[in-house]
Amino acid sequence: MADEPQKLHIAMFPWLAFGHMIPSLELGKLIARKGHRISFISTPRNIERLPKIPPDLLPLITFVKLPLPHVENLPENVEATMDVPHHIIPYLKIAHDGLQQPLSQFLETSAPDWIIHDFAPHWLPPIATRLGISLAFFSIFNASTWCFLKPTTGSRTSDDHDPSTRMKPEDLTAPPKCAPFKTKIAFRFYEAKKLLDSLEDNTSGVSDWFRLETVLSGTKAFAIKTSMEVEGEWLKLLGELYDIPVIPVGLLLPSTQESGDNNKDSTWGTIGEWLDKQEKGSVVYIALGSEIQPSQQDFTELALGLEQSGLPFFWALRRRIELPEGFEERTRGRGVVWTGWAPQLKILAHDSVGGFLTHCGWSSVTEAFQFGRALILLPFLSDQGLIARFLEERHAGVEVPRNEDDGSFSSDSVAQTLRLVMKDEEGKIYRDKAKEMSTVIGGKDGKDLQSKYIDKFVEFLWSHGRHVNKGTLG
Repeated sequence: MADEPQKLHIAMFPWLAFGHMIPSLELGKLIARKGHRISFISTPRNIERLPKIPPDLLPLITFVKLPLPHVENLPENVEATMDVPHHIIPYLKIAHDGLQQPLSQFLETSAPDWIIHDFAPHWLPPIATRLGISLAFFSIFNASTWCFLKPTTGSRTSDDHDPSTRMKPEDLTAPPKCAPFKTKIAFRFYEAKKLLDSLEDNTSGVSDWFRLETVLSGTKAFAIKTSMEVEGEWLKLLGELYDIPVIPVGLLLPSTQESGDNNKDSTWGTIGEWLDKQEKGSVVYIALGSEIQPSQQDFTELALGLEQSGLPFFWALRRRIELPEGFEERTRGRGVVWTGWAPQLKILAHDSVGGFLTHCGWSSVTEAFQFGRALILLPFLSDQGLIARFLEERHAGVEVPRNEDDGSFSSDSVAQTLRLVMKDEEGKIYRDKAKEMSTVIGGKDGKDLQSKYIDKFVEFLWSHGRHVNKGTLG
């Protein structure tokens, strides 16, 4: 950009899930570092639980707290998906839809140039049109997932808002025909069945398909949390599948200094001390994210698999579970089961950690890329299976084998996959690929690359927003 232009005011309105809010906040912080003003909109309790803003960005980022309306069947103090079991989430969507009026009032009085939004507010495009505010959709899902789903969502007609009502699991178990290159990315049968079953149970009255396609029909840009270096061919295809600009904004990796809650970082002393005692690259870190609620049987098989592997491990659990009898005694000294919050970035950054057993959430995967950690893949929900297939194709990880009919897995399959990725000569290809990824997106080069993606995104916002003097763009 040639001359210093007038600064943008951007409102950010993510879905009420921390897997959506935190990447959205990271994007907002990076845009703010370019000098633009951010209004980050969510509910009071969610905002209180977000990572702290660095002091130098406080003048540019304002948190806007919109109280979540009371909804029958939604417990008190529930404001995010992690607060409730999966079957309660439709009621959270009803409450989210109740934010329409207060959000409209905020937008009318604050008059931002752009709203960067999520999939859920299907009612937002008419409001933005009335107020003359530009919309940009921001996706936390990766490009290959979108390419897989596009032929399905794109087939919707005006009187058939939810294609899942006429789909069978078999329809989702083949690679996308739109891909001009060879790929095996597809759902397993049990994943497809689980996904379609969950879409049928929609107490909110508005399907996710309809929400998504309605917001996409009213938006000017499709911003996506990925990069050409990681998904170049899929990003190119995605741009061909949509009739709006598809803009990668980078992997939005938080720094170890800025991640987490400062009050909780005191826990790092205990964790770091244990990791310091382990051999370099020997520890497998296990974390299944804040949204995953595996069955007791899955937890048991995972625990026994860790025990059988013989590897040092650090297992971060959000809540206490029933472990196999004698498990902690038998693994004491070489393994830690940590209940509650854990500083994931700092753990992944530690030299003793060599591998990461993950649920395949895209944010967790990209954090592992940053530090060159080999991946053991154990997907559970929605897009995670597709991400696991993508990573296997890239030789960036190995998926724990499951029963094709019901998705169950055994302790033996866990142990064998762990040893393959962490120790066996055959698994060297995955460890090498992990190191290769860290050289591309980690360190100073990764930060410079990320900055360039944000520059391009901001330039787009300048040249297509409502308050733009196009002559200021270089």
